[in-house]
Amino acid sequence: MGVARLHQLAIKRSEEAVTSGAMCPLPTRVEPCSGPSAQGFELRHLIGSPPRHLRPAGPKPNPFLPWDRRLELEPVGSHHVLILNKYPVQIGHMLLISRQWAPQTGWLTPLDWKAVHAVRKDSDGLWFFNSGPSAGASQPHRHLQLLPREAGESLCPRESWWKTRLDATTEPSTGEPCTGDPLNVHTNAVALQNDSAEALHASYLNLCRAQGIGSPDLDPNPLRPYNLLFCDRWMGLVSRRRDECHGFSVNALGFAGYLLSSEQSDRSWLDSHGPEALLIEVVPSANVRGSTDAVG
Repeated sequence: MGVARLHQLAIKRSEEAVTSGAMCPLPTRVEPCSGPSAQGFELRHLIGSPPRHLRPAGPKPNPFLPWDRRLELEPVGSHHVLILNKYPVQIGHMLLISRQWAPQTGWLTPLDWKAVHAVRKDSDGLWFFNSGPSAGASQPHRHLQLLPREAGESLCPRESWWKTRLDATTEPSTGEPCTGDPLNVHTNAVALQNDSAEALHASYLNLCRAQGIGSPDLDPNPLRPYNLLFCDRWMGLVSRRRDECHGFSVNALGFAGYLLSSEQSDRSWLDSHGPEALLIEVVPSANVRGSTDAVG
């Protein structure tokens, strides 16, 4: 099996976008990830200052309304368009964005999942969604992200960890405080038996209910920030408390095993405590579940 059509298109269009200046790949170098539980993580260090969309201060223009046509791959139905990430670490990084304004902090809708399903027919890999600033989202406009993978290629460094979560997922208790490893408490995962848009949407809603994030039938917005990750075999959701810790900004890719450090990152802390401890720092405490913390 060769490279999927959309992946091929993304690589070709990326070359054109770099030449035109529309795309600015982030210069990074892979560095050893040491400390406890470092196995299953890839650490990249950002060379130089982060781009404006990763800087915390000041208002930012919406880069998706309108989107840069030089980054466009193709329309997806009437409500979405597939574009390239302007600041990729991996060439071919795609964004599925809504054509009209839709908040990143709102519920993913059946139309979103219909668009995901359409893209998956031509390219797949590691999908992820950051539900807002407290979950690592850098833009407020609705966007899901895809890191394409070729057949036989490893999905992510923590794929085996996610596979263990498929057997460990249970419905939350009602009223009783949860104890144990915060990552286990605040993570749920399900196997995907059906890749239809309706099945994807149902799995998403089930994970939200299992994590106490609420339901679009009852709650205008999710009750807590979260990260969503999925591929052709499973879908997982992690409840979040905050985005940044010890100078590391953690989005959904952190839970896939991809960490990005910068000049502000406390590498000494990471070497002493390990990346798993970093993830624990950004999820709620073990005895908190079903919180009504607002999405940041």
